Amino acid sequence: MRQYTHQVWVGPVPVGGGAPISVQSMTNTDTRDTAATLGQIQALAQAGCEIVRVAVPDERAAEALKTLVLHSPVPLVADIHFDHRLALLSLEAGVHKLRLNPGNIGEVRKVQEVVRAAQERQVPIRIGVNSGSIARHLLDKYGRTATAMVESALEQVAVLERLNFHDIVLSVKASDVELTVQAYEQLSQRTSYPLHLGITEAGTKWFGTIKSAAGLGALLSRGLGDTLRVSLTADPVEEVKVGWAILSALGLRQRGPTFISCPTCGRTEIDLEGIAQEVENRLSDFPLPITIAVMGCVVNGPGEASHADLGICGGKGVGLVFRRGQIVRKVREDELVDALVAEANKLLEKDRG
Repeated sequence: MRQYTHQVWVGPVPVGGGAPISVQSMTNTDTRDTAATLGQIQALAQAGCEIVRVAVPDERAAEALKTLVLHSPVPLVADIHFDHRLALLSLEAGVHKLRLNPGNIGEVRKVQEVVRAAQERQVPIRIGVNSGSIARHLLDKYGRTATAMVESALEQVAVLERLNFHDIVLSVKASDVELTVQAYEQLSQRTSYPLHLGITEAGTKWFGTIKSAAGLGALLSRGLGDTLRVSLTADPVEEVKVGWAILSALGLRQRGPTFISCPTCGRTEIDLEGIAQEVENRLSDFPLPITIAVMGCVVNGPGEASHADLGICGGKGVGLVFRRGQIVRKVREDELVDALVAEANKLLEKDRG
């Protein structure tokens, strides 16, 4: 059971309140380069990204948001630090959400200006506390702990609540998995604002994926989280792919196929690794949310993968294509992938009438 949270809207995308867990990413282009940034936003959207964040370091970047918002296929979040004028310009440009900590933009007057403009446009604000951005007095009191992160986040929340602003999303991220899990668990017990999940600075494509899966999987399996971003030192499109894979593995959402394949063993008489990789490469963009199995032998093939919508398994030089555990074709090993793709296309034709 997912924990109930207050719902906010990021453009047309609902966050919290039982809405599907949305997948986010952030561009790594220079926001002032509108052509490059828009190209990356479109690539992210094509990969399934539902909300995209862009950095707004100066006024030129804020001005570029007008073009980006106009042409973006998904809602945009302006990432603001220190300068409240950039937040105001971003709101004027039509962004759908701010990522901003009120405590780091100075006087109450400045915060009031931003809040008033956000309220007028019904734009939510995400408060994000990382393990490296804990308020100094709380760091001195609690150390670099989950409690310090949570207290720091709630202090920022209080600033907005005093101004009668409640369209808030919260995140308390660390690079350490256990610290992140503890922080989100504590925060979820003290507030009902929607939670933006992430393991910050997770690492490279390979290790960062493992780390993110461990941390986000632990939180999601506890019913926590309303939106997520996987933070990788890689092409942002990879963040989106990993985010969807994590949600799919937990049975929370699915976009496109889910692939399963058995480990190799002494019974394997086909190029299982090569075949499984080719299947994934050729069907990764298949538009239906089906399960596809690649099994190494007829002993475990149709039986263990009987729940799969489609599957293949092989023997010495030959293989079987099966659907929901029922064998539909027997072909040569070198024809297995083609035969599977053909069966997938039949399902697609049937789905589309």
